[in-house]
Amino acid sequence: MPDPRELVVEMYLQFAEELADASGEAIRPWFRRGPDVERKRDGSPVTQADRGAEHAIRERIADRYPQHGVIGEEYGVERADAEWVWVIDPIDGTGAFVAGLPTFGTLISLLQDGVPLLGVLDQPILRERWSGVDFPGVMTRTTHNSHAVHTSSTTELSDCTGFATTPEMFDRQESVAWYRLASSMERVRYGADCYAYGLLASGFVDIVCEASLKSWDYLALVPIVRGAGGQMTDWEGLPLTIESGSRVLASATHTAHRAAIASLAQAHC
Repeated sequence: MPDPRELVVEMYLQFAEELADASGEAIRPWFRRGPDVERKRDGSPVTQADRGAEHAIRERIADRYPQHGVIGEEYGVERADAEWVWVIDPIDGTGAFVAGLPTFGTLISLLQDGVPLLGVLDQPILRERWSGVDFPGVMTRTTHNSHAVHTSSTTELSDCTGFATTPEMFDRQESVAWYRLASSMERVRYGADCYAYGLLASGFVDIVCEASLKSWDYLALVPIVRGAGGQMTDWEGLPLTIESGSRVLASATHTAHRAAIASLAQAHC
């Protein structure tokens, strides 16, 4: 007899993919079409595509699950104390979107009591989608365009390919930690925003280390990385929840993750 919890997860995952479909429809007409760019209070860019995509997602959540909470980058918080809360970043990597680079993504996660159980990373231009579930004892899996994926088997930092969106995301003390970790890896690349985590889940990247993030920047990525067999925590190795801070570390294997955490800690962050 099917586990009823598995049926619930499948139902919510299907709905999350419907939300990603709706966001993609809102985003694609603006790509490389010179959208108006405004600056928010924190200096980050926002466009009609960001707002249109989040509006489309929120509208569907309100219609289907009005009792659920919603936290989004562009339109704030509703019912954050609900058992089930959707966390949305309509365009993670707005700078890349404005520059015409298809490395941005829509991030959609569903939390139960503050813990991310499922996540979707949708790249609407390349038509790529990673969907992950991390519900121990019920379902743990990640797919890329409906095909199962798995992280690499890399364990040694010296063999790792690492990513960060930009070195500017680290403050002075964090930079010391990041460059110590980066110097121990075989190669390091910058850019890609959330897309780097999809590449990690698919086995092409071994470590992603970032800082200065908000919850909507990473909560959807946790089930995707973990569902593919990887690890994703804060820099101290603690689980990522709605209460977590701004630093995240994702790794292909448990061994590489422990080594990366030890490297970051040696810089006394």
